[in-house]
Amino acid sequence: MQLTERHLAYWRALLKKTAWLLAIWFVVTYVIGYYAEALSFNFFGWPFSFWVGAQGALVIYVLIIWYYARSMNRIDEEFGVAEPEED
Repeated sequence: MQLTERHLAYWRALLKKTAWLLAIWFVVTYVIGYYAEALSFNFFGWPFSFWVGAQGALVIYVLIIWYYARSMNRIDEEFGVAEPEED
């Protein structure tokens, strides 16, 4: 089956969005976590490195999942491949 230009545009949009979100995930998981120990100041009464590891990263992960679902639904609607809504 030959992919049309519309199919390729759809996949490019999905891959671009996924790549950006994976880059954010990588930075939050590895870069900030690696350098957080060097940031030795208190944040809400706890060391910042502890807060990033225990709370901050989890909040970012939930926001990434929420944004991914929302934006992928919009891309699906834009390209006419959205699933019908259930009642």
